[in-house]
Amino acid sequence: MAREPQGRQEREERDSEFVDRLVHINRVAKVVKGGRRFGFAALVVVGDQKGRVGFGHGKAREVPEAIRKATDAAKRALIRVPLREGRTLHHDVQGRHGAGKVVLRAAPQGTGIIAGGPMRAVFESLGMHDVVAKSLGSSNPYNLVRATFDALKREDSPRSVAARRGLKVSQLQARRGEGDGAGADA
Repeated sequence: MAREPQGRQEREERDSEFVDRLVHINRVAKVVKGGRRFGFAALVVVGDQKGRVGFGHGKAREVPEAIRKATDAAKRALIRVPLREGRTLHHDVQGRHGAGKVVLRAAPQGTGIIAGGPMRAVFESLGMHDVVAKSLGSSNPYNLVRATFDALKREDSPRSVAARRGLKVSQLQARRGEGDGAGADA
């Protein structure tokens, strides 16, 4: 019996490290014999502001229950995103889902988050401080969040690229400097 509260306390501590942002609520109606039955669908983004983020979708007859379901789904679907200096992306990246397309660009310190609503929620939950983002195509919040996650999954750190190529990070950074000069001459 003493273990149950301790397990609950550990879960609450783990959950308290996450920041959750409600991105969108949609009211849906089901037409039945007596009229309409209303339900709610919620889209929630959850992150620890240290490089982990996830999103979830929940549906229920009441708003708080839909939000709770979406938050639980988001916590189960967390991804880790490598950040440069803990504040921005390592490189520019594109993502898409359905008709929603996004372009994410690394930005110098002090730029802030320049992004639309659903993407802004993802970046704030992720703990990113400097990024420039543009959405193209669909403005549907579900497609934008999924396209943003598609782009973030494509993000690579120099460490992982160096490991894949069998190089040291310093060699990779040196090659990057050489490539920039050669491209200007040609």
